[in-house]
Amino acid sequence: MMKRIVAALLIATAVLFGAGDGELQHAYAKEFAFLKAQKEMLKQRLDHVKQESKAKIARAKKEIETLQATVLAKTQEADRLGDQLFEAQRNAQAISDDTAMIASVALQGDSLLKPYGIALKINKNDYPATLKMLFNETLALADELSSVHSAKGSFYLKDGTQKQGTLVHVGNIAVYGVAADAAGALVPAGGGKLKLWDAPEAAETAKKLAKKQLPAQLHIFIFENRTKAVADKEEKTVLDVIDSGGIIGWVIVGLGAFAMLLVVLRALFLSSAGSSTERVMNETLDVLQKKGVDATLEFLKSRKGAAARVLKATVRNLGRDREHVEDVVMEAVMHESERLDRFGSTIMVVAAVAPLLGLLGTVTGMIATFDIITEFGTGDPKLLSGGISIALVTTELGLIVAIPLLLLGNLLNGWAEKIKDGMERAALHIINEYSKTH
Repeated sequence: MMKRIVAALLIATAVLFGAGDGELQHAYAKEFAFLKAQKEMLKQRLDHVKQESKAKIARAKKEIETLQATVLAKTQEADRLGDQLFEAQRNAQAISDDTAMIASVALQGDSLLKPYGIALKINKNDYPATLKMLFNETLALADELSSVHSAKGSFYLKDGTQKQGTLVHVGNIAVYGVAADAAGALVPAGGGKLKLWDAPEAAETAKKLAKKQLPAQLHIFIFENRTKAVADKEEKTVLDVIDSGGIIGWVIVGLGAFAMLLVVLRALFLSSAGSSTERVMNETLDVLQKKGVDATLEFLKSRKGAAARVLKATVRNLGRDREHVEDVVMEAVMHESERLDRFGSTIMVVAAVAPLLGLLGTVTGMIATFDIITEFGTGDPKLLSGGISIALVTTELGLIVAIPLLLLGNLLNGWAEKIKDGMERAALHIINEYSKTH
């Protein structure tokens, strides 16, 4: 195309410079027509190219839309397949968990049935059959264990003697033994053996059950298993109870015994002082009225006791004014108060200290219990019994000592005050009777 245009231009140039005007016009017209034809051709080709481009673009758009639809469909399909895969994985995990749980149930059932002589055949490829077998064996065992049945066997007496006889099983929770000369409820003795329970009233129950009769009253000892021996009940003495409280328990008992001794001594002293007050007053008044002050003083010198000393001080000052004599009487009574109140404060102190010592024992026992729990846990209750005994027994001993001491101490204090009032009344009576005659 470009070569033709260049050739046309060269021809036009040659014509312009080498031809005349007519030829030039003719050449120009010819060239113009040629160029016009070329232009039309180029325009047609351009339109053709545009149409082809539009067609290609339209086809490309259709292909893109088709590809987009295909991609969207594939994406949706991938999402659906992903959801199905997740659901399948979850179902597989659930099946695995269920299988593990079923296997655990089967193993646990096998371990529980073995002590009863039942062997469970576990088929890992057919767990439904295994579970069915487990259910049937368990149901049969439950029927057997929930019934009362008899069998020949042996048991031991309290002295260790072995007896052969009939064992009456009440399910798997209690056993009765019946022999020729022994009968009663049986308890585990360890190692699967049984021994006679210390309960004579259970003998009649055992004999009736052995004869397949229903007793009016069922005396039974229920146990969990035969492997753990049941200890016989121990009768505790007072010393055993005190000893279980530890050193604090013995301190409380010692203080209580000491205080009770003081209570007895004070009671004897107050009894002697209270009984002599009325008698000494009557004898003193009789001597005073008949023989006078000097003879009365001589009489009172031969008498002992708080009442005699108070009346002696009163008679010695009868010649003075009444106010002075009353002051002397009050002073004499206060002087005797020290003797009458002897041991009273000590008794009350012990009564107040005993509960505090019991509280101290409680705290000490609880600390010991928690120390044992920290070291050994709570699996064996016997390990905790020592601390608990200290905690409870010391509190009990403290209250046992404090309550009677507090009661007796207050009663003795009231008795002492009554004796003081009696001595004061006796002295005032002497003063009044003397004032009537002088």
